[in-house]
Amino acid sequence: MFLLFEKDNLSVRYLQEKDKHLLVKWLSNAKVLEFYEGRDNPFDLEKVNQSFYHGDETVIKCMVEYQGVPIGYIQFYQVNSKTSTIDHDDADETVYGMDQFIGEPDYWSKGIGTLLVKSMVEYLMEQVEADRVIMDPQVTNNRALKCYEKCGFKRVKLLPKHEFHEGEYRDCWLIEYKKSI
Repeated sequence: MFLLFEKDNLSVRYLQEKDKHLLVKWLSNAKVLEFYEGRDNPFDLEKVNQSFYHGDETVIKCMVEYQGVPIGYIQFYQVNSKTSTIDHDDADETVYGMDQFIGEPDYWSKGIGTLLVKSMVEYLMEQVEADRVIMDPQVTNNRALKCYEKCGFKRVKLLPKHEFHEGEYRDCWLIEYKKSI
């Protein structure tokens, strides 16, 4: 079974071989690359193979579909020293990280990103039993930050010069969604 979950018109399924060319298309689009990987870092088929198909097995890689159309990518992973450079301070908690993008700009600003993030957080909290979910968006990625905050994420800590992006180290926010007690 390739399907992870469905909610409303959104479905998230495991990444498959057939998805390679969509990832190349999306990750060579300057609009997508502005905040995901960098416009100076486009992907070709070889780079997609290396990054998405021969990487860390502990990162769960998925495709996002809306009304049956593939529109983006999402990945999640349990946070540890192998999967994240972000220090997670409470060893008693199960903390997951996630990263995502909508690769089809025609689907931007329609609430689909909010639906995706809320649905993935719900999946991680209920099915995987995460206590917290964290992300580290760049401080200048205002559209993403608005989306994440709408989904219940809180800014926890500024991460100065955290991500190398388009030739320079950029500041990011550590944001978290914490399970209600």
